[in-house]
Formats: sequence, C-alpha cells, structure tokens
Amino acid sequence: MRQEIITWNQVDQLIDHLIPQLDKEFDALLMITCGGIIPGGMLAEAMHINQILTASVDFPSEMHNPEAADKHKLAVWPYYLQFPDENVVAGKKILVVDDVWGTGRTINAVRSRLSGQAAYPFTCVLHFNPHRNLFAPARPTYYAAITDAYIVYPWEISRGPEGILPGKC
Repeated sequence: MRQEIITWNQVDQLIDHLIPQLDKEFDALLMITCGGIIPGGMLAEAMHINQILTASVDFPSEMHNPEAADKHKLAVWPYYLQFPDENVVAGKKILVVDDVWGTGRTINAVRSRLSGQAAYPFTCVLHFNPHRNLFAPARPTYYAAITDAYIVYPWEISRGPEGILPGKC
C-alpha cells in the first residue's frame, strides 16, 4: 500500500478545508483516541466548542481459535476502554472526530453507540479512504480529502537514531 507522510502545514490546510463544511452548531465534540485527539482539538478551538469528550475503542485481535483469527478479525465486537455516559450525550448533536476513515470500523462503532444513547452523531475525518471502507455506501458526514494511501500524520512520527519512522499513537 502506498504511504503518504503529511506535514503540519498540510494538516492546517485540511482543517481549513473542513471548517466551512461544518454547517451546524454542535453541542459537543467527541475525539476518538488516539488519532482524533489533535484534529479534534484543532476543530474544537476553531469552532469554539467547549464540551470535549473522548472515546477509546479497541478491537481484540486474538480469538479463541487462532487459525480463524485472520478470517474473522474484522468481525469482532468493539471493546470500549472509555466512552461518555448516556446522560452526557443524550439529545445532543455530537461531532465525532478521527484522523482517518479507513475500514470505518472504529468511527462507526462510536457513531452507533452514540445513536444508541439517543445522541445525534456527525462523523468528521481528515482523510476518507473509500477503497478500504467496509460500510459502503456509508461515508463520513464531513471529510477534508479522499485518499487511497496509508496516511502518516505528523503526530505519528517517531524520531530517533533510525531517522523519521511512522510511530504508534
């Protein structure tokens, strides 16, 4: 898969492209860890959204049958490490922010759980990859760019003696 390293200047341009699209007033912004923390913070600041929430979601990769793990790894249920209580989100318009919609599993898990808590979620990402999307025809409510590349954001860069390498959030 093609890899593309994004600079801070390019992130600023993506945020600038998103802001005019965000045509609603949101009651809160929910950042998905860890990729949504920085773009979510930038959008919250630009839009003057003061209620900031976080969600942390994991998809367990190990299953009871290791031989079946590869075949079924995309079908595992999400595990929510952190999620706002229903009384915080019910009845509110929530802007859900992540860095990228690849397969769409994480952001759709968050969107679905918010909907189940009587919230009104709107999804927002810097990059949308329709080629990897498992939820077509669903797509982000708002996105700054379409890509077919694996995106490496500046906050994912690991610096060290080996030089600049994609890091882990």
